[in-house]
Amino acid sequence: MTYDNVFKKWPAQHPERIQLYSLGTPNGQKVSIALEEMALPYEVHRIEIMKDDQFTDEFIAINPNSKIPAIIDPNGPNNEPFAVFESGAILMYLAEKSGKFLPTDPAARSECLQWLFFQMGGIGPMFGQFGHFHTFAKEKVPYAIERYRNEARRLLTVLDKQLSEKSFLIGDAYSIADMATFPWVGTLDWAYKAAESLQLHQDFPNVMTWYERCRQRPAAVRGLAVTQLTTN
Repeated sequence: MTYDNVFKKWPAQHPERIQLYSLGTPNGQKVSIALEEMALPYEVHRIEIMKDDQFTDEFIAINPNSKIPAIIDPNGPNNEPFAVFESGAILMYLAEKSGKFLPTDPAARSECLQWLFFQMGGIGPMFGQFGHFHTFAKEKVPYAIERYRNEARRLLTVLDKQLSEKSFLIGDAYSIADMATFPWVGTLDWAYKAAESLQLHQDFPNVMTWYERCRQRPAAVRGLAVTQLTTN
């Protein structure tokens, strides 16, 4: 498949590199962090979701669901350009391409994917709903705020227990499960301003220690800044 119209709308200065279409949301940050950690050459294009970039025909060609992030790998399977959408699927694709941050041992691999899917199915959707009703909704709905606050705290409790005796989600090794999850913990504070409401530092010390451990990795620092720095 060719992506000529995509490249016309978002010209590639380095077409030999992976092309990342993203924004500085938790889902977008996962992928730029992974690209930095895996040392895969890439070029980033800022998708302005407030201007409906994600609903253009060009973006739909790489993500039919009109959500960031998405990538085009110019050297995909069979050395053909290949688009990938859904942040969890992108992380798996990049981990398999680079041979990094996804264990090859079957049991460890399964454990990593379980925690990755825990983020995709639980952390992301529920934290997102909490943030919407707690911070962004024009009308305050106490039932919705309380419902999603309780669910966010329940999920944080699961994380805190998992991290009580581990440096990272699956043990001593940093993985794509950590990359997927820690930006969502950060957004509870910097985007939703909900650290006090959720009692993050008081009730979830293991989560917050792990969050700082992940956030301060040099590749994470670079990845978190990517879509704020680009002008494309």
